[in-house]
Amino acid sequence: MEKNDKDPDHDDKSKGDEKGDVVSDAHLSDDAHQDGSNNKDNVDVVGNADTDHQDPGDDNVDKVSQGEEAPEIRQTLESLSEELDQFLPTLSLHMEEHKDCTEEKGEDGYFQIPQFVGKFLDLFEEKLSKYDSGEPKTVWYQDPEEVSSLLEAVDRVSKLMGLLLNTKSCLDHHESLINHAGSIQQRAMAFLEDEFRIILEESVTKESVVVTDDSNSQRRSTADQQDHQNDAAVSQDQDQMLVPECGDQEIEYPGYPEDVVVVLRKIAEKMKAGGYGWECREVYLVGRRNILMRTLKQDCEFEKVSIDEVQKMSWDTLEREIPIWNKTFKDCSSLFFPGELKLAERIFPGDEGSLFCIVTHGLAIQFLGFAEAVAMTRRSTEKLFKILDIYETLRDSFPAMEQLFPEELRGELRNEVTSARSRLGETAIHIFCDLEHSIKSDSSKTPVPGGAVHPLTRYTMNYLKYSCEYKDTLEQVFKSHSKMEREEEEPVESGNSAFASQLMRIMELLDGNLETKSKQYKDIPLSCIFMMNNGRYIVQKIKGSAEIHEVMGDTWCRRRSSELRNYHKNYQRETWGKLLGFLGHEGLMHNGKIVKPNLKERFKSFNATFDEIHKTQTTWVVNDEQLQSELRVSITAVMIPAYRAFMARFGQYLDPGRQTEKYVKYQPEDIEDLIDQLFEGNTSSSSTATARRRT
Repeated sequence: MEKNDKDPDHDDKSKGDEKGDVVSDAHLSDDAHQDGSNNKDNVDVVGNADTDHQDPGDDNVDKVSQGEEAPEIRQTLESLSEELDQFLPTLSLHMEEHKDCTEEKGEDGYFQIPQFVGKFLDLFEEKLSKYDSGEPKTVWYQDPEEVSSLLEAVDRVSKLMGLLLNTKSCLDHHESLINHAGSIQQRAMAFLEDEFRIILEESVTKESVVVTDDSNSQRRSTADQQDHQNDAAVSQDQDQMLVPECGDQEIEYPGYPEDVVVVLRKIAEKMKAGGYGWECREVYLVGRRNILMRTLKQDCEFEKVSIDEVQKMSWDTLEREIPIWNKTFKDCSSLFFPGELKLAERIFPGDEGSLFCIVTHGLAIQFLGFAEAVAMTRRSTEKLFKILDIYETLRDSFPAMEQLFPEELRGELRNEVTSARSRLGETAIHIFCDLEHSIKSDSSKTPVPGGAVHPLTRYTMNYLKYSCEYKDTLEQVFKSHSKMEREEEEPVESGNSAFASQLMRIMELLDGNLETKSKQYKDIPLSCIFMMNNGRYIVQKIKGSAEIHEVMGDTWCRRRSSELRNYHKNYQRETWGKLLGFLGHEGLMHNGKIVKPNLKERFKSFNATFDEIHKTQTTWVVNDEQLQSELRVSITAVMIPAYRAFMARFGQYLDPGRQTEKYVKYQPEDIEDLIDQLFEGNTSSSSTATARRRT
């Protein structure tokens, strides 16, 4: 039975009460609740009943006598907030005192709600409407006082709702007030959720950070890159090997100023206190994931690709994607992921990494899927260095990334990385060993014009040179991932690693292949030039690379230099030894007198042979300037003294004039000039010899 049913004189007795403050029923004794008239005498309500949000049938709140109107006092959200702050502890105390009450209805558990509660809700709703009605939504958070006022009001509504919903008498008697407060709380939370999203998206500021990549810094000198462009591009298949890029790079983390972080944290706290914590977290997750992916796309040019998409990519496309992947993975490990972890902890204290994991874990798995997908693509020699770059990135950058995740996720990520590195390592070994097979299978029958460096030599040596710049990584790869067995397994030399032994084996195969190709030249001197060109190229490449020189060693280099000297001697003997034979004295004298016909024939034979040598060997190619100079100097040292002596001894026996001009075609200086024209690859030099003749 309702309280006003038991006390028909309720209105009359309330008129005589002039108290201006509201006294809660929670302060009355049990006897007072049983006595209806005493109850009515102790409850006063300030204000108009129209602002009361009690149930429509609840007449337990006394009305101010129409004949005794109190002076109108302007009530503000701030003044009502103070009154509500004083009222909430009373309501809380009542809730605690009656929390075990099982009575559904009755006077014993009834609790009076003052009118100012409804007025506070109305004014707060007006405040929310003001924000929604046209003012820029993000202006309020720039004013600390406004932030404090709004969020404290939200907090009061949340506390009020919590108490109302957990107080049985309120549920029984104040349903309309609860509905009204609940509606306002939902509106407030929707407003905060929207504001949280806007601030999260629109208040991003980027702080520049310089990140240094030292892992491959010694591979990237300008000279090496230029040499690579000039030399390394030539191969049997015209494949190019690209040297990875590196250096100091400036990257930007999309964070927030400290004052914005404070506002976001306060909003998150108030939404959590009001029971909307998950909605706030969901907005954060979606917002930060989008911001992170947008940053990676704009700053790193990174976009997610599936394993199937990777395997369908052309090598040209994939070759461009891999450096982007490397940079993005390193940046995430050193900046983006640590930044996300710190940001989540600052906005959601005590989160313990759960938000960070949701934002970043999927991206980390996608990173590792890309690495494994690359390892599963069709093998080819040009892919080796890109695969090793990925391998090094996982090896060097994953440990820092791994530490950011909780232990339960580390195991999963560690397994993924182990699998990816294993596939990459095995693929790298197979690709490196494919070079051995390509040397074995190179059986081209067409000799290189002019005895120049063979494309196979250029390709192999540049491949080995850049491979040795990854020497430590390849040592690790061969040691950790080698599962290959040769048909004719050779024992590894004492002190040599598996990689070093493989390198030596490739060099031996290349030597054998070049020896075979040299036999394609019918001209023995040209065969020697071919071997000198290729041998010098190999030695220079090895001496020019500390890494490959360390593997091959000084002994190997000395042996190869000795072989080059032998080829040089053979060339000189086969070419210039025959010409020197014409400058001998044998057959030119008889009984102490010069046999002029023989002398004339000797000059004619010398001239014809020298012309043929000059015509032929000016078309031969020696690109190495030092080798070219050494050859010319050695020829000059042999020929000029012998020719000068021959001229001094026998030139006087030819009649001056036409006879001399006919048989003495060259002076020693002419011979020297023409020797300096050799090995330039000049196909039109035959006429030059005559043009440069000295008189």
